[in-house]
Amino acid sequence: MNSSEHVSDSTAQRTAADNAHRSPLATAGIDAVALKPTECDLSAAVDLPVSTLVVDYEGRTALPDAATLQRLAETAEVRVTTPVRADGLDPLGDRSVDEELPGEIGRVLVAGHGAYLSEAEANRKIAPRFGAARDNHPDAWVGTEGVERIALAVGGTQFELLSRSTRRDVRALRAAGFDGDIAIYAPTAFTDDEDDLLDALGAYVSRRAPVRRALPDDAATDSEATGRARDVLLAASRDFALVGDLDTVRERVTELHETGVDTVVAYPACGLDQFLG
Repeated sequence: MNSSEHVSDSTAQRTAADNAHRSPLATAGIDAVALKPTECDLSAAVDLPVSTLVVDYEGRTALPDAATLQRLAETAEVRVTTPVRADGLDPLGDRSVDEELPGEIGRVLVAGHGAYLSEAEANRKIAPRFGAARDNHPDAWVGTEGVERIALAVGGTQFELLSRSTRRDVRALRAAGFDGDIAIYAPTAFTDDEDDLLDALGAYVSRRAPVRRALPDDAATDSEATGRARDVLLAASRDFALVGDLDTVRERVTELHETGVDTVVAYPACGLDQFLG
């Protein structure tokens, strides 16, 4: 290595160390970040001090190109959320998109959100596709939402959404002898401001079944929410997301790790800039 290359490497290392020092992610002990391609500039994620990046699937046209994914993979392990019923990602049918992803990119196998599936795709059987996709990608994580028993049977890292019962559920899994990895997806907002929390998380938490049942009919789910709806949404944001100042978030992340969670995956509910410090 010549002197100029050494200086360049040293500068890059110092920059990475400075980014890690400034980022609230490092202070909070968060392990990974989930990114939505339609919401942020993915190139900025190279400055995040985490070991894993999860790129959410928002439809075939929103899937980042190979060069973008490879650039991210230079700084972290990268996994792409892969709905096994979607054309192009179907292990029992058209898997042309799956085959075009760079070899170093991992997968998070999921059943797939109905918003991104056609009627024909949504009617495809999930269990055999999970099994076939795990055969193709033995190191894949498996999203459990709505298919918990299938996901557990398929094996691999169990990728779950944070909920009010997460710690109890993880303890039960560990007590039953499950020794595989567990990753928890948690929308995260480093703020206590109620209006900011409702604008960032209200719509998300309102879709969770217990919250949906508790909300009054036709209630606003953002900062315009009032009365009982506002109280329900604010309480739910603390159950289904990581919110508050850095100390509060760090305490909850530590509790999750101590319970048996291996990887906490934070989604930047208030935008990626808040994670960059």
